[in-house]
Amino acid sequence: MQKQNGFTLIELVVVIIILGILAVTAAPKFINLQSDARVSTLQGMKGALQGANSLYYSKAAIGGKEKATEETIEGAVLNYGYIQADVDNVSDALDITASDWVIVEDTKSVPGTTAGILSFRQKDAPTTCIFTYTEAANTTTPPDYGTMPTADDC
Repeated sequence: MQKQNGFTLIELVVVIIILGILAVTAAPKFINLQSDARVSTLQGMKGALQGANSLYYSKAAIGGKEKATEETIEGAVLNYGYIQADVDNVSDALDITASDWVIVEDTKSVPGTTAGILSFRQKDAPTTCIFTYTEAANTTTPPDYGTMPTADDC
């Protein structure tokens, strides 16, 4: 008699079951990568805006213009030392283009102030995947950067 080498049916079934279990546990981690990437990109945009505001405020403070409105420094229009919430102004200050970002200027203002609000969203992202920027309302209220969306929103 010749001894045959190979896998038994039971061994093959066990391997298939193990691979199935691995696929079920690993697949959700990879399915949501696009949403996580969108949130990370928004966080990067928020960080860029915060960094730019910090630099512009420092320049305004050095020049003694941190309490002025409609003040232009280095090509950016500032209110109270921070970037004014205007689509063209923010686009120029951050060097971003409309081909990558949808920036919507909210015509409503913060109650009791005339502060402007901008919403930032990636070009192909869902409309719920946004963060907002509210310009400084006065000398004692710095800009508000809103809350970041979750991966479920993106």
